[in-house]
Amino acid sequence: MWRVVANVLLRAKVLGVRECRLPPAQKGRSLLTRTSQHRWQAAVPGLSMNLGIQKVEALDAGHFLHVEWEDGSKSRYPCVWLRDNCQCPQCFLRSAGARRLVIKDLDVDIVVKEVALADRKKISITWPDEHASEYEAEWLKKRCFSEEARAEMRQDLFLPEHQYWGSDLQLPEMPFEEIMYNDESAYKWLCTLKKVGVVLLTGAATRQGELIKLGHRIGFLRLTFYGPTWQVQDKADANNVAYTTGKLCFHTDYPVLQQPPGVQFLHCIKQTVAGGESEVVDGFHVSNKLKKQNPQAYQILSSTAVDYTDVGVDFCDFAVQCKQRIIDVDSRGQAVRINYNNATRDTVFDIPAEKVRPFYAALKEFDDLLNSAEHKFTYKLKPGDIMTFDNWRVLHGRQSYQSGSEVTRHLEGAYADWDVVMSRLRLLRRRVLSRD
Repeated sequence: MWRVVANVLLRAKVLGVRECRLPPAQKGRSLLTRTSQHRWQAAVPGLSMNLGIQKVEALDAGHFLHVEWEDGSKSRYPCVWLRDNCQCPQCFLRSAGARRLVIKDLDVDIVVKEVALADRKKISITWPDEHASEYEAEWLKKRCFSEEARAEMRQDLFLPEHQYWGSDLQLPEMPFEEIMYNDESAYKWLCTLKKVGVVLLTGAATRQGELIKLGHRIGFLRLTFYGPTWQVQDKADANNVAYTTGKLCFHTDYPVLQQPPGVQFLHCIKQTVAGGESEVVDGFHVSNKLKKQNPQAYQILSSTAVDYTDVGVDFCDFAVQCKQRIIDVDSRGQAVRINYNNATRDTVFDIPAEKVRPFYAALKEFDDLLNSAEHKFTYKLKPGDIMTFDNWRVLHGRQSYQSGSEVTRHLEGAYADWDVVMSRLRLLRRRVLSRD
């Protein structure tokens, strides 16, 4: 049900974005209005799942349990999985939501001795050692092993759907105060961040510390060698290229870490009059383009381990080394994380000499696509704006600006891990849906 609700919610959000027409001065931003935020609610009460069980029987010499549902669908459950996931107090610690049964005590060849159906809502199983297990129909239905059910569960747990974009991005925008104090708004913020990859929060106070509040809203921020938060401004003897006034090419932050931060926050406290525009590009969208345009280049960037380095002193002294593939892919060859930061790419390159030039050719083609006019989106942050974006997907950059006798541009930055963000999203979803 969560998947259906979330899809209805996000469809309403997309419609709200498309229907919103902004004045020319604000072109490229889409306001997530309260009207569009609540448009989905009328559809929710009608959603239901027929969870009654019509028939249950053991098949394949007792190794599988076959369930026929009242809605006409069928499910097959391996008995070893059922025994492993017995929900009785002896096998499962309900207060912790954790399994007590250990693999050592599990018979992988176990079969059902007896099976019974109670009120079409519960299955009871007796195992050969007389241990008894009960499984609620709703619990079983959600864990069906069919391809469709597993896809639905993945959607419920991980929200894997992406909405790709280029220079035509309608930048999602929400008030900072709303997401801080309204659960439904916070839920929509995180859903949109996961799907689109970038959301602009507006109206924050123009002082340091707002990102600490934002961190508390989702759980906690990611501590790195640059501190829990860090100040992006022109600094003498800068220990990071971001702390200069020069142009920043498209990059993801911190690929030098084994697990780069998943989400980044940039809060504009002071903005320069001329220059300093921000740029973003959808790395997954560009990766898909590269894969279609030059599969060999995609293969090189998704298989070559690139050395990254970062040495210096900030929150503490550090000397970090890491190997990352520019395009991290899953088992299907789809991009799941971009690890590209030209500034911290090491001079050490641990590959055979004859593979170096093909790598550079592939990287250059990828970089050209990132910087093409059809893919990049340019905007200028205003004081009080907080850009929130997926650091595994969205590459960001900055146009140069003039230095002065005092600080002319000041952003505060912070990171959060996707584990923390997704945890808060799931908790908010439960809270929001429980009210309806």
